[in-house]
Amino acid sequence: MPSPDRPLKIGTRGSPLALWQAHEVRRCLMAAFALPEAAFETVVIKVTGDQIQDKALREIGGKGLFTREIEEALQDGAIDIAVHSMKDMPTLQPEGLVLDCYLERADVRDGFVSPRAARLQDLPQGAVVGSSSLRRRAQLKLRRPDLQLVEFRGNVQTRMRKLEEGVADATFLAMAGLTRLGMAHVARSAIAPEEMLPACAQGAIGVERRVGDTRVAAMLAAIHHGPTGLRLAAERAFLTRLDGSCQTPIAGLAVLEGDRLWLRGEILRPDGSASVAGEVRGAAGDGAAMGVALAGELLGRAGPGFFG
Repeated sequence: MPSPDRPLKIGTRGSPLALWQAHEVRRCLMAAFALPEAAFETVVIKVTGDQIQDKALREIGGKGLFTREIEEALQDGAIDIAVHSMKDMPTLQPEGLVLDCYLERADVRDGFVSPRAARLQDLPQGAVVGSSSLRRRAQLKLRRPDLQLVEFRGNVQTRMRKLEEGVADATFLAMAGLTRLGMAHVARSAIAPEEMLPACAQGAIGVERRVGDTRVAAMLAAIHHGPTGLRLAAERAFLTRLDGSCQTPIAGLAVLEGDRLWLRGEILRPDGSASVAGEVRGAAGDGAAMGVALAGELLGRAGPGFFG
């Protein structure tokens, strides 16, 4: 067990939300093993995605920009575990690392944030919406071709400041992140998945470790939320089959219905000119196979060159 003399080192990004997530993992481990806070050390690691704010992710390398330096620290032994927002995680694990611990998933919905309107449909013609998410941008263009879209990078606080400065009339932020920061009230409304399907794994926190670290594996097994793991197995398999990255607009959501799993998915053209959506139901333990099958079906219906 970790102790104040040999604390378990938790690697994380330095944003307020990332730190909240790292501290939540710490809280769960403290409760599970009756450990003091001093038995843990939070190690903040600067990642490329946080340092480059003036370019779109798709232009500078995609999702790995939020994880690469943290995973290198984990491989090198500088930290013992890494805490991630799962929607930021690439689908392929670096050699020697494994991600098999998830905390209970929070709200999966997107929050609509605007000083001008209460709902997306209430925005005036030609309003400016800020978003760095290719998925959200494509979904918005599909629903409201009149909207002007601008790049909106940065943490929650940075994006709120940009709204206040009039850079955009509205933006979208994950409800899970807003709630964790005690800021759920800033969302004028939450977008139901039936209206706008969220990003795969949105609202979930994952904990990564080294393969073969049996001590850490046993600790993380005690805080792993099995139902969330079943849901993410389906969504991440769906994403993997589609080669999901910041270059491709993809949405997906798995919901448990007793011992059954309901998976919905959507792929969109980057310019929002078309989308292909579908769903599948099956046994909860078959989520990965369901994700691959649904992705294959959507790709078949979309045809070659769909993503442009």
